[in-house]
Amino acid sequence: MKIKPLWLIITAISTILLWVNCKQNVITIPDEDIKVSGTTFVEASSQRTGDATKGYDYLVNGGYVSSGIPLNIFKFVFPTDPDDLGRTGDGKGIPYAYNVVTDANGFKMASPNCLSCHADKLNGQVIVGLGNTTSDNTADRSVFLKQLDNVVQLQYPKGSAGWKAYEPFTRGFSTIAPYIRTQVQGVSSADKVFAALSAYRKADDLSWLPTPQFNLAIPVVPTDVPAWWLMKKKNALYYNTSGHGDLAKQIMATSLVTMVDSTEARKIEQRFPDVLAFLKSVQAPKNPNPIDQTLVEKGKPLFAINCAKCHGRYDSPSTYPNLLVDLPTIGTDAAAANEYNKYPDYHTWYNGSWFSKGAFPSQLLPKQGYIAPPLDGIWATAPYLHNGSVPTLDDLLNSSQRPKLWSRTFDNTADYDVVKIGWKYKIETTKVDIKTYDTSLYGYGNGGHYYGDKFTADERKAVIEYLKTL
Repeated sequence: MKIKPLWLIITAISTILLWVNCKQNVITIPDEDIKVSGTTFVEASSQRTGDATKGYDYLVNGGYVSSGIPLNIFKFVFPTDPDDLGRTGDGKGIPYAYNVVTDANGFKMASPNCLSCHADKLNGQVIVGLGNTTSDNTADRSVFLKQLDNVVQLQYPKGSAGWKAYEPFTRGFSTIAPYIRTQVQGVSSADKVFAALSAYRKADDLSWLPTPQFNLAIPVVPTDVPAWWLMKKKNALYYNTSGHGDLAKQIMATSLVTMVDSTEARKIEQRFPDVLAFLKSVQAPKNPNPIDQTLVEKGKPLFAINCAKCHGRYDSPSTYPNLLVDLPTIGTDAAAANEYNKYPDYHTWYNGSWFSKGAFPSQLLPKQGYIAPPLDGIWATAPYLHNGSVPTLDDLLNSSQRPKLWSRTFDNTADYDVVKIGWKYKIETTKVDIKTYDTSLYGYGNGGHYYGDKFTADERKAVIEYLKTL
């Protein structure tokens, strides 16, 4: 079906909203028996507490992205959506990836929210906290935004209250658009989003700058959006554990897209300990598919011997070691870890900015490695590795069969593979289109993490069956 131009514009905009991988600290010092060569324990930081119920309400109704598309224009383009999270009032019928926000003059807008990146459908059901692996970030959003500007101006000319309410939205997203294009559908460019936004914000009061204060390279290194239910176990943010200090302050960085200055930031910050409390409360979904308990019992000790030292144990009580695995040890594509260090101006900016000040400071301390993540709900979180380069668990644990070029339809119901656990895919010989994942591209490699190669076929099958239960 041909998509209407404005629908395409707004749909494209929703995928821009960045993800932030937020985690709760775990007060666990690794025992001697779980120390692993080539790894470093990630220390926890003290965190604020909050109200999870209030946090969820703010997450799906709040104005932390305080500018957006005029609500009347949005409703004209979008049909009523049954996946509105059960919201009422202005939020009824609004897609789950948008909140309805109202500015000081009472002007209503639909603004992208955190679920643009941190929710997706699986087997026809919206799962809040599941990373969005269907979004398309390959296009130049500035082209779409210029068209949207023209549509908005037909009803709200420049200088009008409506335009002033909308302007921070188009300014912020138009500015970062050139920096965040991926080469494949389904991966995120969130790391680059924050770096780009910081170039246009004053460090002390976060006010907008008309020109960038430092330069950023155009190439984007992709990342896979992690599940929110993992954060309750982790001690730091991001794949290289660079995010330390007050995590509530870090996860509100989405607001940099549209906020006026630090006065608005302080108001938003007061609500984010509640948001963090909600994120910590999210539980992994249970696997609804049949599970062979006999195989599970065979796979469980194999996992304990070969995998648990890095990924944790899942008996009661469960443990998670919080280990950063260095690049030579893990062997996976190093571009994402290295890319953090290509933007020293960004880290200098952040560590001297409003975010690093006050009673609850946060810091960015990039490291050369990747966190070995918890595996709760791993059955639902395909594709695998930090860049989403491996479509199934079976391929992850047998590196010889990992496809070099592969594509999928992005139908999150029909494409789920209950045997290999992950996405059904087609092996390609060339990069057909944006749906083709090309592992030869910079940052898209599928090498490393060869630990499953030593399993026999039967052992691998048993381990996968056990992973289906987590």
